[in-house]
Amino acid sequence: MISGKNTIGNKLSNQGDVTYKTFNPKTNKETEWTFFEATKFEINEAVELATKAYKVYKDVSGDKKAQFLETIALEIEALGDELIDTYCKESGLPEGRARGERGRTMGQLRAFAALLKDGSWVEAVIEKGQPDREPMPKADIRKMLFPLGPVVVFGASNFPLAFSTAGGDTASALAAGCPVIVKSHPMHSGTGELVSSAIIKAAEKTGMPNGVFSNLNSSGIEVGQQLVKHPKIKAVGFTGSINGGTALYKLASERDEPIPVFAEMGSINPVVVLPSALDIDGDAWATKYASSINLGAGQFCTNPGLVLGIQGNKLDSFINTLSEEILKLEPTCMLHPNIYTKYNEGKKELSGQDGVIIMADYAKETSDNVARPTILKVSGASFLLNTKLHKEVFGPFSVVVSCENSVQLEEILNHLEGQLTGTVLGSESDLNTYDNVIDALQSRVGRILFNGVPTGVEVCSSMVHGGPFPASTDARFTSVGTSAIKRWVRPVSFQDWPNKFLPKALQNANPLGIVRLEEGRYTN
Repeated sequence: MISGKNTIGNKLSNQGDVTYKTFNPKTNKETEWTFFEATKFEINEAVELATKAYKVYKDVSGDKKAQFLETIALEIEALGDELIDTYCKESGLPEGRARGERGRTMGQLRAFAALLKDGSWVEAVIEKGQPDREPMPKADIRKMLFPLGPVVVFGASNFPLAFSTAGGDTASALAAGCPVIVKSHPMHSGTGELVSSAIIKAAEKTGMPNGVFSNLNSSGIEVGQQLVKHPKIKAVGFTGSINGGTALYKLASERDEPIPVFAEMGSINPVVVLPSALDIDGDAWATKYASSINLGAGQFCTNPGLVLGIQGNKLDSFINTLSEEILKLEPTCMLHPNIYTKYNEGKKELSGQDGVIIMADYAKETSDNVARPTILKVSGASFLLNTKLHKEVFGPFSVVVSCENSVQLEEILNHLEGQLTGTVLGSESDLNTYDNVIDALQSRVGRILFNGVPTGVEVCSSMVHGGPFPASTDARFTSVGTSAIKRWVRPVSFQDWPNKFLPKALQNANPLGIVRLEEGRYTN
């Protein structure tokens, strides 16, 4: 049952009188639920509760935090069809996508639970003292990672479950020992409230401190701004637009105590099609990429929005097949009329640029908010001269660049902004022949693929979902996979502390049995 209220610790609250509704893009109508925006008092209450909870939660054992995360997964599953139905109503996405994303969300929670049970993620390092060392004694110094404190997470529009209320940011922050306050995304506040109820039930069942989680509603930017500026918030997680992410980054940097903002933002995910790929499987790759570009109405941060190849008949054939195949696919509904409008504005702007040729633009009648796929073609010279063509158009849209030669291809890659992914299509011998092109691509991305499609992000310990700015605000970190936990911690050294007063991870006997770096050697 959706109340429309804010979740502040273990209570529901609606102290304000500003309300809003979510929207069903398929019916093109508002949903039946009314949501209450959080007031300044409710924001402060949630932060104070999280601050109090942090003092307890940071010291909860890894096994108990793991139980908490596993119980969240079970409680999300127990929401059943109500969660799936609400997700579909608020996003316009199909039931299969909803169930798949729910499974991914539960899988992420369980992956972090496994990480906590192992315990070695704290990166314990021990350098024992040498009091007799000449000419100066050596102190006993030991180091490990500790949670930062209360974290604010902004829900993402395009992943109502996996990147939102109990998504990767929340799961990794809770795993690190940080209480979380979610600023619910206004497009799927009902989905967010249901997931919040699952998290609170799990917290109560596993004995977590009240305030370890809260969920605040807002249709505008004010609540998020107040949270980021609150002096007791220690870090921020965000998935969304470049404008939104950079605004939060600036706000956090201007605080009396600046805090990190880990924002995953825009990306056009360049795909380099080398000649051998066109020789061997040009039509097959064109067909695969038509599907990838159109997948989920192109509303993935890894959507291949830029394809680069070396001019010639085979590249022309690839572009023609790509354009033909994408028009055979059924276009799908976008998440919200606002996103649909921005998509049409973006593709209109780029389609009207000098030197651009429209190769495909779906022309049949569609329902409301359904995105028509578009493929553009432009020369390498025109692309280099016009940075507007480098911008992301969020939707089923891609620009194919016909480069004069590999030198121009390399030049284009060197002029691109940071990206989440880059893909190379070709043969293994190409990796030597076009090594300069490969190096240029690798320098711009967080994940580089060989003979694949970038849509689809595996949740595993080796995944990097981030990249040089503006793909993310800090290319050293990932927002997907178990390494995402490292965003919410800082290293602390203990010098000459009595053994029994050290954290268990640093005590001589290694009571947790974790892998540690002792005197330069890994051991448990």
